[in-house]
Amino acid sequence: MQVTIQSIIPDYFTPASSEVWSKNFEFQPNSKYLVKAVSGSGKSSLFNFIYGLNNRFSGSILFNDTSITSFSEAEWTSIRTQKIAIVFQGLKLFPELTALENIQLKNILTNHKTEAEILDMMSQLDVNQLANKKAETLSYGQQQRIAIIRALCQPFKLLLLDEPFSHIDEAQITNAIALINNEVTANQATLIIASLGDTYNIDYTKTILL
Repeated sequence: MQVTIQSIIPDYFTPASSEVWSKNFEFQPNSKYLVKAVSGSGKSSLFNFIYGLNNRFSGSILFNDTSITSFSEAEWTSIRTQKIAIVFQGLKLFPELTALENIQLKNILTNHKTEAEILDMMSQLDVNQLANKKAETLSYGQQQRIAIIRALCQPFKLLLLDEPFSHIDEAQITNAIALINNEVTANQATLIIASLGDTYNIDYTKTILL
């Protein structure tokens, strides 16, 4: 899925000069991008614009030459189920549900992974022993790993990761990146990671300064 950005500017803050705001560029299919930004520059806003959660901007965002403003709620639901996966900076886990239940909430919409596959992914990120623990009892780094796995439990052509590794140690970041790369390749998808500075040793198609 190609994502085209055309001169977007947020309505609710005045962004600094960057390679994103007021510019035209494309996120190409089957590519990997790093959005490198300082805190408060609007990277979460950019992701929310692309994900259709915030329309408070001028300019245009197109998916395969179709403006996202034309999508109905039903079409957005289908897109978020089948085309775009995301890890929010705030994670948006349900604290009262277990780690596995949080993951399954996404997976049951498409039956994209078997429970055995999910448990294997949890094992790869060393959170399999936390499957039946409520999310509210987990450390933030553990919650981030659960959110990453949840995002991978659906079909997608675009994976958005908003500071996904901020509380994860280096060894588990390496494991998470390996898992993410495998799923991105399997889905023939585009990866966009927002970071305050770390590049995580990923072979990016392009780095964009926000």
